[in-house]
Amino acid sequence: MSSPGPAAPLPGRSRVVAWALWDCGATGMNAIVVTFVFSVYLTGQVGEGLGGPTTPAEWLGRALTFSGLVVAVLAPATGVWVDAAHRRRLVLAALTGAAVLLTASMSLIRDDPAYLWPGLALLSFTAACSDLATVPYNAMLRELSTPSTSGRISGFGAAAGYFGSVALLLMVYLGLISGEGDTRGLLGITAADGWPVRATMLLAAAWFILFAIPLLLARRTETPVDTGPRVGVGGAYRRLWSELVEQWRLDHNIVYYLVASAIFRDGLTGVFTFGAVLGVTVYGLSQADVLLFGVCACVVAAVGAVLGGLLDDRVGSKPVIVGSLTSMIIVACTLIGLDGTTAFWVCGLLLCLFIGPTQSSARTQMLRLTAEGKEGIAFGLYTTTGRAAAPLAPWMFATFIGVFGTDRAGMGGLVAVLAAGLLAMLLVRMPRSASDRAADGEARA
Repeated sequence: MSSPGPAAPLPGRSRVVAWALWDCGATGMNAIVVTFVFSVYLTGQVGEGLGGPTTPAEWLGRALTFSGLVVAVLAPATGVWVDAAHRRRLVLAALTGAAVLLTASMSLIRDDPAYLWPGLALLSFTAACSDLATVPYNAMLRELSTPSTSGRISGFGAAAGYFGSVALLLMVYLGLISGEGDTRGLLGITAADGWPVRATMLLAAAWFILFAIPLLLARRTETPVDTGPRVGVGGAYRRLWSELVEQWRLDHNIVYYLVASAIFRDGLTGVFTFGAVLGVTVYGLSQADVLLFGVCACVVAAVGAVLGGLLDDRVGSKPVIVGSLTSMIIVACTLIGLDGTTAFWVCGLLLCLFIGPTQSSARTQMLRLTAEGKEGIAFGLYTTTGRAAAPLAPWMFATFIGVFGTDRAGMGGLVAVLAAGLLAMLLVRMPRSASDRAADGEARA
């Protein structure tokens, strides 16, 4: 199969910007689809009046659980396939295109209970495609950075994602959703039949593809082409097992780190997911203030990601992760004992300040633990273990509320997850380098 004509290779800084722009588009689309707009539309409008004992929110949880299982099954195979650098952009393009088409199709979901099931299916598969796309995307970081710059470049990409969410949320709120009456937003979209949200989905799809184009169209002409045999699904998992065995023999800490990062990354997701709920039910924020807080939270997290990336290159990833998690636990414990909107704003934004560097350095640490040429399978495992731990934070959140009888206790459940991740991270010994581990393994052989 012939490849398309060569595209002009991008210089170093331009390639980094193109890489970060993809995160800007993907994170913004995810904020609209999974977190703030479409999921709320399905549970609050489309599924309203749905008969039966199962609520729309519970159906949403089941749909996202299915999405997580799909990612957990396919992420390792995806990682094996994109170990060859020349395949990464092709796989990324396919998954990006699928996510864009699925998001645009959400504009067909009307405000009618009969549309709940196709809406949930679209949401589930979109979330799966988006998560799987991070496997080749994260693997590209090796092509763009050196050991001395990987931290700041990873932080730059994370910050671009946060700012993309802020920009798109503001555009959607002001242009399509704000206001009351028969029309909404500055564009005067009719409020009938869910059109403000349906128009939002078209905008989110356009947003993603616009910011993905620079990375998808530019390729490195010097990327070597893998001439080895094609690997099918079964072969991918056999190769995955052999790679796991090899990594375990070379250094157990890679496996330990995958477990530790899965736990604390799930805690970070829980803080973002349930923070707005606690803001309303415990600390007295209004629905409008929650959206404003979300915008500010993304800005603060982006600033934290940039600063954390710079610090990462100076002191290493593990100190940044440990310091950030420790700070989050202290702030969260303080917030549990406070009341009022001011306390939530101050402590909530401090939590977001430390979320950014933790997420960025977690990705950088995975890269530094990975031998060159193994980025795809490493980030496939990184995504898979993260998904495997996904039920932990929601379960602890609900358990603490049930045991103590108050929503405030839910934050204690999230603190417990963060503390478990911190403890696991402290037990991980950082090896000298991936190349040194490989050399040691060859010497022992």
